[in-house]
Amino acid sequence: MIQARRSEILSLAQQNGEVSASELSKLLGVSEVTVRSDLKALATSGQLRRTRGGARLPLDIQREFPLEETSRKHSAAKRRIGRAAAALVQDGETVFLDVGSTTTEVARALPPTLRGVTIITNGLNIALELERLPNVRVIVTGGMLRPLQHSLVSPYALEVLGRIHADRLFLGCNGVSAQAGVTNANHEEAEIKRIMVHQAREIVVVADHSKLGQVSQAQVASVAAVHTLITDRHSGEPPTDLLNCIPDLQLV
Repeated sequence: MIQARRSEILSLAQQNGEVSASELSKLLGVSEVTVRSDLKALATSGQLRRTRGGARLPLDIQREFPLEETSRKHSAAKRRIGRAAAALVQDGETVFLDVGSTTTEVARALPPTLRGVTIITNGLNIALELERLPNVRVIVTGGMLRPLQHSLVSPYALEVLGRIHADRLFLGCNGVSAQAGVTNANHEEAEIKRIMVHQAREIVVVADHSKLGQVSQAQVASVAAVHTLITDRHSGEPPTDLLNCIPDLQLV
């Protein structure tokens, strides 16, 4: 209960940049004393910064943008990445498909000829994209809805994912670097991504060139956990340190 409430507070802060204790008290149906306790805990963990009467995102955290907005950035590159990733899926596989604009392109590129494939996703928009595939079983994790990304997060998503072992994970992110690994802009989604990484045999990161060398706030996985990185060529080779860390790098 406490964790779910604090997750909702973080979501509201991600959407608005700042939250007030009085407004949170009304929205969540709890006392302002309880809200202040939550804000204090979130500030102690570095996820929020206390202000007079509420809290805001730390100054070094970039604001998260809606999926519809991020989908328009580098859209051609994301489509190429999606096609290359979708080509890896084989009949009979169990696949985790993460949330995000690039993973949405993976869903769109999957061929209707696939047979016996099970896809587990915490993205509502991705589940709808997969409806067109007649012989693919789609499992949606459940959980609390994050409208910005149409994603489902804890508490229920963690329980579902912890009971499934996948052949392959297609993992989206906000940054991937040799030092910080795979990182994400939202702590709740990062929590879901981490358990997907743990439960999958093969990790495929799908990220356009703008994500390479970038570091976002929430840790997902080290580069040592990544088997394949699919990215676009854009204006040259990816950073040399990434080239040396990831066994299979595909440029599209």
